[in-house]
Amino acid sequence: MTIQQLVFLAATFGFVTTVSWLAFSIASQARQKRRLSSLRRDTTSGSPRSNWREQLVRWLRPVAKLSTPKEAWENSPLRVKFLHAGYRNQSAATVFLGVKSAAVLMLPTLFAIVGPNGLRAIHIAFGAIVLAAIGYYLPDFVLRKKIESRQRELLDNFPDAVDLLTVCVEAGLGLDAALNRVTEELRLKCPILADELRLVTLELRAGGSREQALRNLALRTGLEDLNALVAMLVQAERFGTSIADSLRVYSAELRGKRKAKAEEAAAKIALKLLFPLIFCLFPALMLVIMGPAMINIYKHLVPAMSSSR
Repeated sequence: MTIQQLVFLAATFGFVTTVSWLAFSIASQARQKRRLSSLRRDTTSGSPRSNWREQLVRWLRPVAKLSTPKEAWENSPLRVKFLHAGYRNQSAATVFLGVKSAAVLMLPTLFAIVGPNGLRAIHIAFGAIVLAAIGYYLPDFVLRKKIESRQRELLDNFPDAVDLLTVCVEAGLGLDAALNRVTEELRLKCPILADELRLVTLELRAGGSREQALRNLALRTGLEDLNALVAMLVQAERFGTSIADSLRVYSAELRGKRKAKAEEAAAKIALKLLFPLIFCLFPALMLVIMGPAMINIYKHLVPAMSSSR
């Protein structure tokens, strides 16, 4: 190989390397600019939302005092309901109680002002009482539906979490490391359960006892199955029983319970389909079957009856 060829190859290599480095630098700078702009946009868009929430809480705080429970907030059943619904912020109770009190006061007032004219006083009073009752119980109904939806999602993904926990413990991980691993695996499938388990790991890292962290998990979720799991883990740790064996037995029991629930739901399908079939499908089916026959009877029988007369 001659010197000219070597120089040409070296120049080609240097040119390609320089172009590649420049392209990579430009692409990385563009990516960094996009990330910075997205972060700046998130921070600018998040500040008005936070200010709006703070103003809402500030407006509702005097009204919320009308229905604030007398007992301490830490031991209040309303706080437990908020934990079951996933609301851990103190302002959630203020908004809830403020909306409840405002609805009780404003709905009857608006009905009395904007209601139809010509009503008697007893009718106005009855309508005001009904609207006040609706305004009082509607936030409780919404909160109960939120709790049911959240607990249903937790129950649907809880057996998978127990299976993952069993596999991790049987693979040699400790219970704390297994909980951390299950939290990472469930982050995409069930963020709610992953968030609850993440709080358990944070309590353990902060120096809390494992028993108290698990009992707090059962308190936040309000699920009987999770409460049973916590009791089983606490007893296994207290009496020195193998946690892997206990988790394996509980996982098998939980799978059997989920299978029984699925079979029960499948058995209810026939009864649930009965009323739609009776009121929706059968009338249309009878119309299709009997319609042409009734038309033919009408065409032939009515002229025959009129001619016989």
